[in-house]
Amino acid sequence: MRESLERVGRFDEVRARERFLLGFVPAHTTAVMVGGELAGFFVVRPECGRLLLDHLYVIPLYQGKGIGSLVLSAVFAEADAKQQVVRVGALRESKSNEFYVRHGFVLVERAEYDNYYERLPQNVP
Repeated sequence: MRESLERVGRFDEVRARERFLLGFVPAHTTAVMVGGELAGFFVVRPECGRLLLDHLYVIPLYQGKGIGSLVLSAVFAEADAKQQVVRVGALRESKSNEFYVRHGFVLVERAEYDNYYERLPQNVP
């Protein structure tokens, strides 16, 4: 994410840290481990009857290895079981926009700097 924010001249390390810490709830945060090493983390929190994928970070060393897709599969399984929409935001200049669209998210809102996507719940057999 830092790369995307730097590309649009919006990276501020202090602001990014404060934003994360203000919304940090350990119960909503999951570490992603690969071979005993931290590969990233994600935050999913309930919001207005839906699930908000508030953060999904994969350490660069582990990017491109399917970890993000596995995380989304787990989030989707939870959302589908509860028949809830999953919402996510992405910086407009970020490569993550393609990632989310590729995984079934639909653009529902554009803001000055961010795009917001939603994925409707799927029927669970």
